[in-house]
Parts: sequence; structure tokens; C-alpha cells
Amino acid sequence: MKKLTYGYLTTLLLAAFLLPAFTGMAQDAWTLERCVQHAIENNIQIKQQTLNVNYRENQETQARLNRLPNLNGQIGYDFNFGRSLNYDNTYTDQNSQDASFYVGSEVTLFQMFAKENTLKQRRLELQAALMDLEKARDDIALNVVSAYLEILFNKELVATATEQLTVTREQIEHNRKQVEAGNLARGKLLETEAQFASEELNLTNYENQLKLSLINLEQLLELPLSDGFDIVIPEIDASTLTKSLLMSESVYDKAVQERPEILSKEFTLSSLEKQAAIAKAQLYPTLTAGASYYTNYNNKYRFTTGTGPGDLIPFDEQFRNNRRLNVGLTLRIPVFNGYTARTNYKNTIIQYESGKYDLQLEKNNLRKQIEQVHANAIAALKKYESSQKAVKSAEEAFRYVQEKFNLGIVTPLEFNDSKNKVTAAQSSFIQAKYEYIFRVKILDFYNGVAIQL
Repeated sequence: MKKLTYGYLTTLLLAAFLLPAFTGMAQDAWTLERCVQHAIENNIQIKQQTLNVNYRENQETQARLNRLPNLNGQIGYDFNFGRSLNYDNTYTDQNSQDASFYVGSEVTLFQMFAKENTLKQRRLELQAALMDLEKARDDIALNVVSAYLEILFNKELVATATEQLTVTREQIEHNRKQVEAGNLARGKLLETEAQFASEELNLTNYENQLKLSLINLEQLLELPLSDGFDIVIPEIDASTLTKSLLMSESVYDKAVQERPEILSKEFTLSSLEKQAAIAKAQLYPTLTAGASYYTNYNNKYRFTTGTGPGDLIPFDEQFRNNRRLNVGLTLRIPVFNGYTARTNYKNTIIQYESGKYDLQLEKNNLRKQIEQVHANAIAALKKYESSQKAVKSAEEAFRYVQEKFNLGIVTPLEFNDSKNKVTAAQSSFIQAKYEYIFRVKILDFYNGVAIQL
């Protein structure tokens, strides 16, 4: 079956596909739900997209914290050699050691709401990343569903070919008895044996296709290849799916409101709008408030007395006496910076307009996909119904030819030709059935309808 990458199938939706009663379950056969869950947990692209979400979460957190005042401290210790300023504001030749202490804080009072818009932008970018993650899960889930149905398709081909081979084997025994009784030429027996060899080759080819489809699913699940890998076979009644064939317009109206690829583009467009507002803020003045505290200590500072230098001034007294507190406002006014801010603002407007086109293109692509899926589902239904009728007609014709063959009225060549038509009709029917199931499930998915079989 053709590998498709439309849209999303949630784990819950997949579970609904899986929950009907199962027959002939292998001891360690994988259900569809288990396959999808394992693929989502181990797919490399999904892990990469998860890291992108984590990165966006960090950016959102940082943008929120950037609105708070900053607070920084500094401690310095210097060794001075030669002439240096003394405590009494005179210079002397002496070596000294000087310690300084500083703590300061600054907060933006007004910047044309740049920080608020930055926080909103980061939140929108996070939402877009979450939608991209959901889309990545959708794609891998849908690929697994396609591979799963491919295996079911090949299993039915193997079963049909095995059944046909059994019929031919029985016919060989019948012809051999007829040859031994002298009622049938030996050449007719050889023709039937040749037919058996041809059908045996077809069975081998189908078994190889089945094995390759199992390998394909194992690789999607990031599993090591194993001969014991198998899947659960659900009971599927394709005849009950016609109620899901809704009009493509109604499906689109619902999907355009819920699809993650659309929501991602909408969040991105809103993010670009905030980016333009942030760039515009750079054209306006910025008002900040700040406060700082500073003091210092020198190991050579002495008290001044009338008769000359006194005792060394203690650390705690210097710490108190040398302190300096500063509180102030700063207004930064952009006058001329080579039109950098204005050019940046104009570019963000261009990016915003481009984002509008990206969103519209995504909506157009969604509409085309739904229309194509709907058309394919209708065509698959017609193919399924016609192939079902073809199987019934071919089987009825074969029963009639088989009765005539047992009476010796038709030749083995005519018998084999009729049986080959049955095989071809059954193969076409199996293919049509699984194509129809898959197309309808995709249409259900776009419409947000839980899958029930």
C-alpha cells in the first residue's frame, strides 16, 4: 500500500481501531495500539521535536523572569604599588591593599511593552512547538497504521493463496485417480501439476511480501529484526464504513479548526505579530530605574590628628564611613542609529505578511488533502463493491466449472483458467478492502470522529 503522511491519529483513536474481539492471537503478537505507542516513544524525530519543546519552555521561562529587576554584586581586592591617594586626600609613596564592595539593581519602567510582548511571543512559540510535536506524532502514527494494514493485506493474500493451493492439490489427487482408471489422459494431470507449481510460486512470493511488510513495521518501531515478530489480526467489517463518507467541505470546516499543522501556523503568525511590536518598541524611549550601594576599605588609611597620622582606621568604621548609595532614573532616547531599528521593524512587518501566506498555504494544502482523501475514499468504496461482486461471480463460475470438470465435460486448462480468475478476483478484493478501510479511517480522522469497527 502507498505510504501516506496525512494528519494525525491519536493513541485513543488507534485504540478504538484495535478494541474489537481478536481471534487467533499469537502469544506475543503486537496490537496496533502497542505498535503506535512504541513508535512514538522511540522515534528519533519525535525525540528531537520534544527537545525543541523543552528549548521553547526555557525561553518562555526566561522571558517571564526578564521582567523582574536585576540584582548584581561585586567584590574587588586590589594591590597598589607606588603613589596612591591617602585617606586625607593626599598622595604618598606606599604600597597598600584596597577592598571594594558593590551591589546594584536596575528595572525597566517603560519600554513600549517590549518585555510583555516578548513573553507573549515566547508563549506563542511554545504553543507552535507543541503543535509541531503533535504533528510529528501524527505522522509516525499514521505510518504505523499504514504498515499494519499492509501486513493484514499480505496475510490475507497468503491465506487465499494457501487455500487455492489446497484446492489444486486435491484436484491433482482426483486427476491421478482418473489417469489410473484410464478416464483421463496423463497430459491433463501434468497440466494440473504445472498449475500447482505456479500457484506454489505465487504463495512463496506472497510469503516474501508478508515478511518484508513485517520487517518494515519492525523498522518503524525501531526494533531489532526478529523471526518471531507478528501482529494481532482484528475482525474488520468493511461494509459498515459507508457512514463515514461525509462531504469533504464539512470535514474541512472541522479539520481547519483542530489540525495541529494549522494551529502551529496560527501560533507562529501571532508570534510574528508580537515580534513586530517588539521591534517597534526600539523606536521609542526607554525609562529605567536603578539603585546601587558602594563602599571600600584600605589597609593603610589612618586617622588624621593635629600632630600627624594616627592609628589605622578599623575595617568596620571604613565600611560605614565610605558607603555611598545611589538611586536614579535613566531615559534612553534613540536619536540616530543608522535607521537600524526602523529597518528591523519594517522587516518584521514583511515577516508577518509572509506568515499570513504560510498560514493560507497550509489551509489550502489541508483542503486539497481532504478533497483528495474524500475522492479516494469514494473511489475505494466503488472499487470495493465492484470487486466484491467480481469475487462472487468468479466463485460461482468456478463452482460450475468444477462440477463440469468432475464430470469430464471441461478440460484441466479450462478448470485452471476459471480458478485463476477466482484467485485474481480475490486478490483484487483484498486490496480494495484494505485500501477502502484506510481511506475511510483517514477521512474519519480529519473529521475528528472516533474510529469504531
